Formats: sequence, C-alpha cells, structure tokens
Amino acid sequence: MTHETVTRPRSPRHLSRRVRIGAALATAVAVAATVAGCGTSQTDPAPPASAPAAPAALTGANVDTWLDGLLPAALARTGVAGASVAVVRDGEILTARGYGHADTGDDGTDAVPVDPDRHLFRVGSVSKLVTATAVLQLVQDGTLDLDTDVAEYLDFAVPRRYPQAVTLRHLLTHTAGFEERIAGLIGTADTAVDLRAALTNDPPEQIYEPGTVPAYSNYGNALAGYIVQRASGTRFEEYVSGNVLARAGMTSSSFDQPLPAHLRDRMSNGYERVGVPAAPFEIVGTPPAGALSAPATDMARFMLAQLGERVGEAPLLDPATRELMQRPALDATSLGTLADGPRMTLGYFEENRNGHRILGHGGDTRYFHSHLQLYPDDRTGIYLSLNSTGESALDSHELRQAVLNGFADRYFPAEPTQPAGSTRPAAGVDAATSAEHAQLAAGTYESSRTVQSNFLTVMGLVGRTTISVTDGDRLLFEPAPLSDTPAVYEEVSPLVWREVGGQRTVAMRVADGRVEAISFDSAFALLPVPAERDSALVLTVLATSTVVLLLVVLSWPVRAIVRRRLGRAPRDRAGRTARVLTRVAVAGALLALAGWTVSVVSIMGLRDVPDASLRVVQLMQLIGLLGVLPAAVRLVDDLRRRAGWHRVAGSVAVLLALAGTAWFAVEFMLLAPSISY
Repeated sequence: MTHETVTRPRSPRHLSRRVRIGAALATAVAVAATVAGCGTSQTDPAPPASAPAAPAALTGANVDTWLDGLLPAALARTGVAGASVAVVRDGEILTARGYGHADTGDDGTDAVPVDPDRHLFRVGSVSKLVTATAVLQLVQDGTLDLDTDVAEYLDFAVPRRYPQAVTLRHLLTHTAGFEERIAGLIGTADTAVDLRAALTNDPPEQIYEPGTVPAYSNYGNALAGYIVQRASGTRFEEYVSGNVLARAGMTSSSFDQPLPAHLRDRMSNGYERVGVPAAPFEIVGTPPAGALSAPATDMARFMLAQLGERVGEAPLLDPATRELMQRPALDATSLGTLADGPRMTLGYFEENRNGHRILGHGGDTRYFHSHLQLYPDDRTGIYLSLNSTGESALDSHELRQAVLNGFADRYFPAEPTQPAGSTRPAAGVDAATSAEHAQLAAGTYESSRTVQSNFLTVMGLVGRTTISVTDGDRLLFEPAPLSDTPAVYEEVSPLVWREVGGQRTVAMRVADGRVEAISFDSAFALLPVPAERDSALVLTVLATSTVVLLLVVLSWPVRAIVRRRLGRAPRDRAGRTARVLTRVAVAGALLALAGWTVSVVSIMGLRDVPDASLRVVQLMQLIGLLGVLPAAVRLVDDLRRRAGWHRVAGSVAVLLALAGTAWFAVEFMLLAPSISY
C-alpha cells in the first residue's frame, strides 16, 4: 500500500500524457497522480510472439543465471538500491536471491548487500493476502460467513448509502463500494496503531452499490482484518502471527509496527533512490492492508503454503477452502458482463498470461515495491521486492514488470493457438455488432478508485482515459489501461475486448444503451465522466479564470503607479464598496487556489494537512465565491454610469473569472462540509 499507492488516485502506470495545463491546481493534481495506489497488481503484458520459443528449463541454476543477467544492470540503471527475489516450484524453494544493498552505506557506515534470508522488506499490499487467508480460516471453521452482513461482526457502523448488505465477499474483492481514503495511510511515528480508531475516525463514504463496481479499497481490507480481530478475540497482529505466519513457517515475519526487537536490525532500509539518505521505518495506518515485513525466503514459504504444501506448523487452509480462495468470487449476478473480464478471487488478482492461470498481488509503500504471483496449475510461484522507488516514479513498476513478464515468457511461454497478427477468435463478434458496441464505448473515463465526497474529487481530472472508435469497429484507448501509451482493442466476445497484438482484456457493462463501467483489472474499472466534468471544459474554465484573476491582481500596483505619475484624481467613491469587496474576492479566490495546490501536493505525498489549514482555504474559497455578488454589482454600476468600454470589459472579465472559480469549487466539492481525506 502507499499508495499507489493512491491514484486511482491511480498508480504511476496510469499517468496520462494528455492532461497538462499551467494552472497551479492542475499541476498539483498531476503530482497527485504519480503517487502509487496501494497494490494495484495486474501485470502489463507484452504481445506474445507469433512463434513462441520452447520454455526454458525451470531449475534453480537456470533462474539464477537469468536473474543475474537482468537485475544488477536494472538496479544500476533505475537507481533502485536493492532487490530480493524468490521462486518456488513443485513443493520447494527453487531459489532465493538478493541484489544490491539493504544499506547503501551513504551515512558513512559499511554498505550491506541484500540477503534474501536475513533482510526484511515491507511487502505493502501483498499483506492483503495474509489478511484474506486469516478470514478464510475463520470461514473454514464456521466462525465467519462470506455472505453475512458485516454489521453482524462489527461494534461500529460502516458508512452506507445503499440498503444492500456489505459482506466479507465484498471486502475481499474490493466491491464494497467505498471511495478512496488517504489520511493516515502511512506515517513514521514510532507508536502502535489502534486499528479500530483508524477505521472509525473519518471513514470513507460508500459511493457504489455493493458487489457491482470493482474499486480497490485499503479501508475494505482493513475492515476485514478488524473482523478477524473481533471474531477471534485476539489482536489482529497476534492472530496472523500464530495462525498464518507460524503455520507457513514464516518465523522471521511480522505485522508489528514498530518491529519486535529481535527483527529490527534485520530490516532493510528504504530509499527514494540510490544516493539519498535512508527513510525511517514506515507505519501503515491500517495494518491488515499493508503492514507485513518479511524476508524473501519467508514469502517463498507463504507461496508454497498457498500452493497447498505444508511448510510450517500446519496447513494454512484445507484443499476446499484454498480452492475457494483462488477462484473468482463474484459472478454476473452482481457484476453483469464485467464478470467476463478479469476478476478478483477472495484476495488475489487474476493476472493470467500466455494461457497460464496466474494469481497475484502487488504492493507499494512509499519506498518498498513488491509483487507476488502464483501459478496454481503449475505449482510455481515468484516473489520480488524492491527497497527503492528509483529515479522516476515508474522505475520500480517497470522493473517489476520486466521480472514478472520475463519469467512468464521464459518459463511458461504461450502456445501458438491462432494466426499471427490477429487476436480475434473464429467465434468472435461480427463487425456490425462490434461497430455498434464501439460507438457506445466512445467517450472519456476515470478510475473507479476515486473520491466523491470532498475536495480530493479534483484528482479525477488526472489520469483519465479517452476511448475512440478506429477502423470502424475497434477501440483506441488513450492511454491504454495499465499503461501510459495508446492501444487498440477489438471485440473477441460480446462486450469483451482484447488488445490487438497483446493479452490484456477489458469487459464492458451496458445498461439502457449506455456504458456503465469498463473493467480493466480485477479491482479497477473505468467509469464514464459526466459532461460537466469534461477535462477540456473544466481545465479551460479553471485556467482562464486563474489567468484573468492573476492579471487583475498584477494590474493593481501598475494602475496605482500610472495614476500617481499622471496626476489623476482617485476614482470617485460611487461603487467603492463593490470594488473593494470584489478585490477581496479576487484575492480570496487566488489564495484558495494556492492553498488547494499546497494541500493536495502534501496529501498526495502522504503528509497530513491540519484541519484548521483546510478550513482556512475553504474560507478563502467561500470569499471568492461570494465575491460574485459585488462583482455583479460593480458591473451594473459601471454600465449605469457609462464608465467606458474598457472598464466594463474589465468588470465582465472579473465577474466571469470569479464565477468560473465558484463553479469549479461547487462542482468539485471544495466547499463540502467534510474535509476528511
């Protein structure tokens, strides 16, 4: 978690190349989009070769040779300090490798190479798999039920907008309908976290009907962890230590924050990039969603246990429950046609590649970036963790994809199943129907992982995807899902589209002749953007209004100097009150814009902003909004007194600029009573 991890707030791989304006607030929102969301997890597949090579021998020696040729150079190129990797196969740890440094020695101490058995890395949202396993254990013994309203298990009320029950099935599949929440996600205070307080203090609102929209939620997974705590009568960290970590033989792993004394000196440093000081130990505010610290060898044992091997004190789950955890958990009953695309299991993302079933989960903190993948049908798993972000926001993501996709293509390549150059199967959709469906899909979309109840609604302006029709019946995504480059998709079955020359798929849900959602990853979907929030319209209004107000402020001293040098008399007192109040409103609107910029940048950098500061910014925004009234009075007065076309034009421009910022403030919830984020 992060964070990433926050986009939909979107992760770095969802950065848009198209949304760029000079206005300060839009810049802040763009910065916000570079923060990773907590564990977006589907890989970014490359097109399969038309004539796949034979798979390489999956042996420890072969994997070591491949990793040794890939990772050292990649770490040096990206500025990532260290990496830890483990691969399991047929019931054993095939290899565990460390690369780079757990301590770079930049503080004057000796550099310490990464040891995959000794050094703990933060696994971020990969922790959610441990939480899901704990839930399934209690389902297995009859303590919990996947489809019972969670209100039966809680001692507080969760936010509800819809009458439908919120269940553990919803929580583990990210379909409970909660909006994003960022405050308190990651800190550095050396104090224990109160899980109940974290969940009850300003919880996120429910914005989707349960079970209908995939929308990644740290809050939902943490809520499942709290239910484990309530149902077991044991603190969450203690329950998973004894019932998950110990059973899997993960004797060097812990959810405790700070770490137990015997593990603290084994913790790898976290870095923004090589050459900067090590960061302090991160405190995840909702521990079940991302607080696990573990060495690669322990994560290897976890993979083996998830594959059904007994590697610790006892099996994690019985075969039937393990199979339940690893199959898609929702169907068309609630998802509709989205169920034909990638779906969540009870904890895992579907990350299939080259015709092989792959279950995985990624995770990000500020400094650590991890990913775990299981090949259940092939009794194989791979885990990778990095202790730095790298020189750019995308470096850690691209490095992980190089390893994960490279592993799949090397050891589990695709079989030649269709003619080269085509992805449409013989039993696909006819061109006329595809053309009709393509026209329905054309438009602008934003991520389902979003905020709708407060000022962070502005994040939806960045990272949008535009879909247009090309070649008559194909879809052009700009940018493509899970990418920063365009891609063309064609319909391969009703309302299911596959990337031309690639492996990624999306599924559409249509109701009353309109697209409701497009799922592109197991816990993420694209939702149509309302016309009034069209990026071009919103950013044009905001940028134009900002420029006008800035020019007005800059004109004040210039006009005063000119008037003084030319010896002109001061303006008459008629309409003075309206002019003064208009000036106050102009200043308030600009100060609010600057305040929102600073606040959003701070929040997306996971730095808390005091409530008092946000209220002051809202006050400035309110002053700017109310200033529309004196600006209108000023315009009427100028017209009544025939003040001249230049003065009337100036009054019109100020009125429209204040109205533009007022509309933006109302439309994007900048004055909402709630300032929870």
